[in-house]
Amino acid sequence: MSSLTTEGPSGLRLVVHCDGACIGNPGPGGWAATIKLMDGDQEISRTEVVGSEPAKTTNVRMEMSGAIGALRAIPENDGTPVAVFCDNELVSRGMNEWLSGWIARGWRTAAKKPVANPDLWRELAALASDRAITWHWVKGHADDPHNEEVDALAYAAANRALHSKKPA
Repeated sequence: MSSLTTEGPSGLRLVVHCDGACIGNPGPGGWAATIKLMDGDQEISRTEVVGSEPAKTTNVRMEMSGAIGALRAIPENDGTPVAVFCDNELVSRGMNEWLSGWIARGWRTAAKKPVANPDLWRELAALASDRAITWHWVKGHADDPHNEEVDALAYAAANRALHSKKPA
């Protein structure tokens, strides 16, 4: 069974799609995530979480904020596996490949440079630490309906941030 279809003891799994967007990069930004509780192929429940940053931010920070927002919205760990899909390869590779090395090196890269966005990486690592999470990259703007949905929600949040100058 692949990690995309792994189910917990109850047969349930959570599927998260997240994205971030900026109006300019840096610029006002928004993030969004959908969280679906699945039983096999049956969607049991669905939640959307969105947020924004009216100050100058980056696409990467907003993408990470989408993943953080989703994990914050999921109730405490009950053993249900979580699959997180995002179109920023930095997030999936960071969580799958680089995080343990960054921590071991005191939040430095293999090139001994400080890790960018350490505040968000620390929070993401803490939220993920006691959960069975698989991280997946999906190609953005490639007709994946789940990715297109969170992309639209993130851009709408970024546009609200641009016009309101207040977080959503």
